[in-house]
Amino acid sequence: MRPEGRYQPEAGPYGGGEYGAQGYGAHGYGEPYPSEHPAQAAPEDAWGVYEQAEQPVAGGPEYPWLPDQTLQLRLPALDGAAAEPAPPTGGRAERRRAAQGRTSVRSGGGRRRAKGRAAGRARPKESVAVVAARFGGELCITLGLVMLLFVAYQLWWTNVQADAAADGARNQLEQQFDAQPPAQPGQPAPDPNKPEVFEPGKGFAIIYLPKLGLKFPIAEGTSKPSVLDKGLVGHYTGTGMPSDKSGNFALAAHRNTHGEPFRYINELGKGDKIVVETATGYYTYEITGGIPETSPNNVSVIKPVPNGAGYAGPGRYITLTTCTPEFTSKFRLIVFGKMIEERPRSQGKPAAITGG
Repeated sequence: MRPEGRYQPEAGPYGGGEYGAQGYGAHGYGEPYPSEHPAQAAPEDAWGVYEQAEQPVAGGPEYPWLPDQTLQLRLPALDGAAAEPAPPTGGRAERRRAAQGRTSVRSGGGRRRAKGRAAGRARPKESVAVVAARFGGELCITLGLVMLLFVAYQLWWTNVQADAAADGARNQLEQQFDAQPPAQPGQPAPDPNKPEVFEPGKGFAIIYLPKLGLKFPIAEGTSKPSVLDKGLVGHYTGTGMPSDKSGNFALAAHRNTHGEPFRYINELGKGDKIVVETATGYYTYEITGGIPETSPNNVSVIKPVPNGAGYAGPGRYITLTTCTPEFTSKFRLIVFGKMIEERPRSQGKPAAITGG
């Protein structure tokens, strides 16, 4: 109900005013109806039950009762709800503590309670199959790492160690050869029937592969720990020596790992040269052929007249042997050569080395 609906003494039965005091009769608009019934006081249960409104104060508000009787809804306070705390008036630390307190009240402790319940529950026991699968996976990873380290050791670190050992042995031999006094005129030549015998593992010569640009020290014997694994070329004990007037100077070396001295001898062909340097001179051989693949048990290739080389009779030969295919030891690769020149050290290096 609008406040304006309060009873006003000057208003007629329908709200008073210009149209309240006069009706709309047959006389038309603006003509008042004849007053047949004089105005009477309203009964107690009619509109007159309202008290007479106070007259507005001059210069005051149009509806003076509104400030006291607001129409705005007022919601009741919730039961048990805490009132919003007053803003802190202290320093920054106090305001921060107050803000944290409001946040904890609003967010609640559901997450903390859930975490506490989860921590209280016992972890289910894993089955034997799950434990075995995890153990197997970890074991496979460990073995893979060990194998990777082993491969790195074999293909890289063994070469580093062997190269260092071979360089040291070659430098030592070169110093010994240079310090060797030259043979004086009239000095007796070495007896070919009494060749010099070297101890196993002792270096005594240097082999040159001019086509490949390589040179390696040669030691007595073919032992892996003391000769081949040190990056040296091994001499088959009991076979001929370069200074022999007849025989087969048979050599062996690794093709892969441990310095790889004979890795690329498969690239040598007929007519290529091999030079062997000793304390007394240089011996040049010319390659005549080879066997791409043969059994490791085929020892006939290191005989004084090697089988498969095509030689008709005794001579001064050289035989190189190594494993094949690469990174395996299933077969042997063989290269044969025949001596074409013997030069004393006093005459200098041969043309096969100098390129002259």
